[in-house]
Amino acid sequence: MYKYIVIALFLIPSTLFAQSVIPQKDAKIDTIGKTDLIDIAKGIFHVKPGAPPPDGKKRIYFSVLPVSGAAPGGTGRALVTSTTAGVYLGPKNTTNLSSVSFAPYWNFHSRFGLPLRSSIWLPDNTWNIQGDIRFLVYPQYTWGLGSSHSSDEKTLVDYRYIRFYQSALKRITPYFFAGVGYNLDYHTNIKSDDPNIDLKQYTGYQYGTAGNSFSSGISLNALYDTRNNSINPLPGAYANFVYRINPGFLGSNDSWHSVYIDMRKYIPLNPANKSQQNTLAIWTYYWTVLGSRAPYLDLPSVGWDPYNRSGRGMDQNRYRGGSLFYLEGEYRRDITENGLLGFVVFANANTVSGSGTLFTSWHPAAGTGLRVKFNKGSNTNVGIDYGFSKGYNSITVGLGEAF
Repeated sequence: MYKYIVIALFLIPSTLFAQSVIPQKDAKIDTIGKTDLIDIAKGIFHVKPGAPPPDGKKRIYFSVLPVSGAAPGGTGRALVTSTTAGVYLGPKNTTNLSSVSFAPYWNFHSRFGLPLRSSIWLPDNTWNIQGDIRFLVYPQYTWGLGSSHSSDEKTLVDYRYIRFYQSALKRITPYFFAGVGYNLDYHTNIKSDDPNIDLKQYTGYQYGTAGNSFSSGISLNALYDTRNNSINPLPGAYANFVYRINPGFLGSNDSWHSVYIDMRKYIPLNPANKSQQNTLAIWTYYWTVLGSRAPYLDLPSVGWDPYNRSGRGMDQNRYRGGSLFYLEGEYRRDITENGLLGFVVFANANTVSGSGTLFTSWHPAAGTGLRVKFNKGSNTNVGIDYGFSKGYNSITVGLGEAF
């Protein structure tokens, strides 16, 4: 019953979001008087500004960031190279910024990842094409279901992972889209790094804890989005609903369904000054599996949302269960008038079912971060975040905002 109550709670705010739609023509990126790292580099090396592209030719905004930091999932240092590209495929006043990101990483040993994500907006936002393709070689720590194990009782799980998600959503109204997709999750060679640990016994879960797991299904998607730029959202709102069906005839090991509901709100605290970032951003999502045979590595887990951005300040995969509820708030503010420097302060919390019921145990984290404008054309920031939670802290560096 609680699952349906949570879904209802999500649907109520969606009516509030619709009351404060920001027209896209008023939410454009204003680069007049702004400075980014590209400008600074041009000044140092005396590079003259290039001529604007001719009419009809698209300008692509690139941002590239090679850094050394913690590997996702807490298995030591890694070389991470993050690249984003943004382009308007239609008139800027009627078309959202399309984005593609590629962020390969390698921890100098046996772990690496090749994730490629895209959100393509066709001219006048008639269609939104979303993609998520990954090839990952892990190990990654796991703690079983819910809060059944303490922070020190973690174990490494080895596996290889292939993901292929693709969806197409058609515009129904100016800000509402609906469509279908195909989702594939294929985990191979699943085993504990410790030969003395049996994952089935350790997790108390029998599906997908050894050998291979294969989940193949279709999704029914609904999207409400008044943002113009997903790389660094301007004031607006976002709501995403995904109902996934994994039938046996499409190759899944077992038949199971899932629901993912994601809602975000961006509130300008000084709307009269549109040239300065001064925003409160709120993010919440609910993710649940319907049925009891979903593979262990496909269960809802903090940090495994579609863009792997939740749970800053705690280990990815730290909490996993049949259902997960997540809430985060972040204050974003420019430091300099030219937009080159800014800061954020954030806090988040999650609760999962597994060793107990949902909402009986909350797991908080908090932190702060520095923002440096890399590309003012796409409004892309370099984000350096420090987050902490009970028994854990981390520094992450990346391109774009967490949400």
